[in-house]
Amino acid sequence: MARPSKTAAIDYSAAHDLTHGLLERATCPPERPFVLVKDADKKGLRLRVTKAGGKHWQFETRIKGNLFTRALGEWPAVSIGDARAEAHRLRGLTEAGTDPREIERQQQTEHDAAQAAAAAAQALAEREATAQALTVGEVWATYIKERTPHWGELHRKDHERLARAGGETARRGTRGRGLTIAGPLHPLMALALRDLTPATIEAWAAREAQTRPTAARLAWRLLKAFLGWCAEQPHLATIVSGTNPAKTKKTREALGKPRAKDDSLLKEQLPAWFAAVRSIGSATVSAYLQTLLLTGARPGEVLAMRWEDLNTQWRGLTIRDKVEGARVIPLTPYVWHLLASLPRRNEYVFASTSAKSGVMTEPNHANDKACTVAGIERLTLHGLRRSFGSLAEWLEIPAGVVAQIQGHKPSATAEKHYRVRPLDLLRLHHERIEAWMLEQAGVQFTSASEPGTLRLVAGGAGAE
Repeated sequence: MARPSKTAAIDYSAAHDLTHGLLERATCPPERPFVLVKDADKKGLRLRVTKAGGKHWQFETRIKGNLFTRALGEWPAVSIGDARAEAHRLRGLTEAGTDPREIERQQQTEHDAAQAAAAAAQALAEREATAQALTVGEVWATYIKERTPHWGELHRKDHERLARAGGETARRGTRGRGLTIAGPLHPLMALALRDLTPATIEAWAAREAQTRPTAARLAWRLLKAFLGWCAEQPHLATIVSGTNPAKTKKTREALGKPRAKDDSLLKEQLPAWFAAVRSIGSATVSAYLQTLLLTGARPGEVLAMRWEDLNTQWRGLTIRDKVEGARVIPLTPYVWHLLASLPRRNEYVFASTSAKSGVMTEPNHANDKACTVAGIERLTLHGLRRSFGSLAEWLEIPAGVVAQIQGHKPSATAEKHYRVRPLDLLRLHHERIEAWMLEQAGVQFTSASEPGTLRLVAGGAGAE
């Protein structure tokens, strides 16, 4: 059989033995949009030639009666051999009843899943790398911000105070230094969180216990809770996992147990104490210390009292506490007299014109001086709160009454069945306690006398 002439017209209705020269000569007649140059070797393979001169490979067949067409690329970028190889592969799949598109979709799905997994792994690695570089101070700040809605104000301030760097100018509480010292947790703030190991915490505890064991014990409790929170955070769990590094025997033993505090006023000491406190030059400080003893409240609770907390109509006093959030106790006659005699400088009862907060700081030094004058040793502000409970026992006041006035947690062991008493019933007992203390102290006061009128002033007597 004679070989076709290289210049002969191409019969597009017939299949051909495809060659480079044949495909190069293939052109589309003007009257047609395109022509197909069919391959005699691979059924379904053809070259589509358009009027614009484009030449693209196609493979066409049927799968379960449905037409299947696949573009294989442009000639000559895709050679005859490559086009035939791909056509052969597709023919094999379709003749076996397999749709290549399903395989490709599955492969694409697997590819996408693999890419997503790789991206997730990379993101996790980046997060872990970032987490590995986090310092305790950075995470501590995040912890405070996230947990603040669930904390009381005092608890939040403890977290800030115990981690402070120190070096701030202060008039009080510096023992003559003039500058504050760093909080017990501050040395840990610059460490990487990953370096907060049991050994590190044990060394820290041993060091801090030498100079300030009480503050260190509180700091340790806060640190344990902080590390427990870290272990619950997905991006930190790989750093702080397993046993809490702050919960070790060595740390616990280094910090020791807090000593039971028993400082309180004896009945016989009341005359000397009241005489010394009532002679303090600052009416605000004097009233504060007496109110602390006569209400049994916590020192910080009394400082936080505002004028709006005094209900003179129903003679109630709202105390913002750390147990219930707020409790109402009786506004007893002598305490009412003390508070009504104070100048009304701002919203706080125990106001200060010098403090930024507007409220005076705890008058520890004034209390110490008064106790020295009275010949009483080792009586703290909290000891005055403790004195309320111990002195009330002289009157055999029900333990539940004292607990409710002082804001202790309900206890079924203190009374067989804990009950919440109304304000008027509390007043019955509370006024007995106040009157008895004043009697023992030799303070002359008539409960029927009208309290002083609140005075709005800008300065002068009564300042801290």
